[in-house]
Amino acid sequence: MKGSLWLAWRQQRLLVGITAVLLAVAAAIAAYYRSGMVDALRSGLFDHCAPGPLQCTRTGSGLPLLLDIEPLKYLGALNIALPVIIGVFWGAPLLGRDRELGTHRVVLTQEVSRDQWFATRFAVAAAATVVVSGVLAAVFAWWWRPAADRSYGLFWYENTALSGSGPRVVAAALFGLATGTLLGLLARRVWHAMSLTLLVTGAVTLLLDLAHVSRLLVPPNVYTSAGSVPRSLMGDKWSAGDYGLITASGRQDDVLNCPFPSGDLLKECMAQKGYVGRFYKANPAGDYWIYQWIDVAVLGGLAALLTVVTVLLLRRRV
Repeated sequence: MKGSLWLAWRQQRLLVGITAVLLAVAAAIAAYYRSGMVDALRSGLFDHCAPGPLQCTRTGSGLPLLLDIEPLKYLGALNIALPVIIGVFWGAPLLGRDRELGTHRVVLTQEVSRDQWFATRFAVAAAATVVVSGVLAAVFAWWWRPAADRSYGLFWYENTALSGSGPRVVAAALFGLATGTLLGLLARRVWHAMSLTLLVTGAVTLLLDLAHVSRLLVPPNVYTSAGSVPRSLMGDKWSAGDYGLITASGRQDDVLNCPFPSGDLLKECMAQKGYVGRFYKANPAGDYWIYQWIDVAVLGGLAALLTVVTVLLLRRRV
């Protein structure tokens, strides 16, 4: 390890060390709580619980029966916040600190090109970001698997699972790094860059979450049943909250047009109003990966674009 790469490592090794310690702590906590989760499932206490969203209750008492998944949700929340954390505390100072102190001029007089100065620093930071985010995503998936898509656990469409797991976490972390790096180059002070990074990465994260909830990126499927026959069970589908009735022409009307769950009253109402079936809208569990890869494309594309812009600006501003 020589020259600018050695300097880049020397400047970032403290952050790498702190991150490694935090990863070890997160893995230890995950192992502890996951062990308790598995022991609870092996006890037989949850054997009578059917899959799906219907709440499972304790035999006899009727009280809700749930696993202790709050620590798992905290890890998911950490993964969601990761682009903000990395962007603010790693990306913004990456170039911004040297520019603010003027030390980059000393480096660039040592036969080090601007591209090399940027590439070595960003490569070390990006490699650490991929490792950190990848490990945290893998730990979440390992911890989540025994309780995935069960009434006593965590469903795939809950925010801490949908946005806090999978390859999306890695793409989001790289986006945060790229955002902070660019703003660190543009801002006059590092703390200005950190503040702007917090706003930008937070806003993008919030917008993607809103797009998920609104089904803007992945429209729900329509599930139907003939006549007054009960609709198929929801299972691990993500309900859009849209239920209703279907006419012979295919028109979909609100369920309140015949506000009866079942029985003769429902049949009579449907016959009088010309309804031939019932429907609901929901996203199946397989849409988890569609959401994941859409987010990867959006966040990864933004990260690549911001990195290119940083390189182009670097050649003119430093």
